[in-house]
Amino acid sequence: MKKIAIVAALALGACGQEAQPGRQLSSEALAQQLADKYLLIDTHIDVPYRLSEDPADVSAATESGDFDFPRAVRGGLNAPFMSIYIPAEMEAEGTARDYADQLIDGVEALATRHPDKFAIPKSVDEMEQQVADGRISLPLGMENGAAIAGDLDNLRHFAGRGVRYITLTHSKSNHISDSSYDENRQWRGLSDFGKQLLVEMNRVGVMVDVSHISDDAFWQVMEVSKVPAIASHSSARHFTPGFERNMSDRMIRALAENGGVIMINFGSTFISEASRQSHRAIGEASEQFMREQGLSEDSEKLQRFTENLRAEQFVYADLNDVLDHFDHIRDLVGVDHIGIGSDFDGVGDSLPTGLKDVSQYPNLIRGLLQRGYSEADIGKILGGNLLRVWRANEDYAIKQSVKAQP
Repeated sequence: MKKIAIVAALALGACGQEAQPGRQLSSEALAQQLADKYLLIDTHIDVPYRLSEDPADVSAATESGDFDFPRAVRGGLNAPFMSIYIPAEMEAEGTARDYADQLIDGVEALATRHPDKFAIPKSVDEMEQQVADGRISLPLGMENGAAIAGDLDNLRHFAGRGVRYITLTHSKSNHISDSSYDENRQWRGLSDFGKQLLVEMNRVGVMVDVSHISDDAFWQVMEVSKVPAIASHSSARHFTPGFERNMSDRMIRALAENGGVIMINFGSTFISEASRQSHRAIGEASEQFMREQGLSEDSEKLQRFTENLRAEQFVYADLNDVLDHFDHIRDLVGVDHIGIGSDFDGVGDSLPTGLKDVSQYPNLIRGLLQRGYSEADIGKILGGNLLRVWRANEDYAIKQSVKAQP
């Protein structure tokens, strides 16, 4: 399986031995070789929510979705963070905590049913051992801190179950943070509880994820957090002006200065302004059709109209569009602060040409090679950079625990 020692060296900033492609290796073969050689971590894959809505056996090949075991093996994927996604409305309903436990139960059941294929780590060392044993390691990331429900004991509960990062909010502002998608900015950033939560997340070693939060909240995270943060599935706002869900150049620089990593989201509307415009036009046309026909939002006729329009007009990004984001961030802050947060199974039918599921990471690697990234660079992007941040959070938590001992 992967050579963990090489990845650990990359995480510390060392240069691994460069590949010697030789004349006999095509660019595709070299890309596959690197996918198989280096630890490949993707910090955001929405398998748990997908399976809760549409059960399937992802230990075998599936006809739907973007992830299953055979495709993950082909793509070289070792550690996909399973997104414990909490829909925004569950905070008001009071069901967020129980739903998070339900999704985690599902991941645990998958690992229990197929212990030869999957395992859930609670530390970097456990993840590395699981990969070395030939299994796909399934660390957990909570998407939407609504499940914390204003109680720090819930943070400790979920950390104990394997949650290694928390996206503070999602599509609506919650009791922790304002959302980039929500016009209601009740906290003007983080709530007082949100700031307390960050301190405790640092103390227990759970990474802070700044994806989805408002710009004001981001800057407050940079002030409060004592350890590097991540953006688990965001892209560069440079290419999507006005889209607050992506990160501005100034924010990317600040994240890097604090030692953090931005994990690139593959969704076409995160990557391409042309895709965003086509999506907006389809939405406007559907709304007009709904009004003219006197239809409800859940009308089958409206759904068919929208699906047909999307098939005709939606603009997909392609691999080169995605690579442009990697180049832009590298040129801003260097290769040490870039990773992969695909949002597979989370962005529906909007994935770019050439990056449609977890079998296609080698396409990304081939593109990086063609754009002049070294093997050491690629090792960092695939997993070394995230590994460094994860370890930094663990190390800080260990030091805090030692200080707290009598």
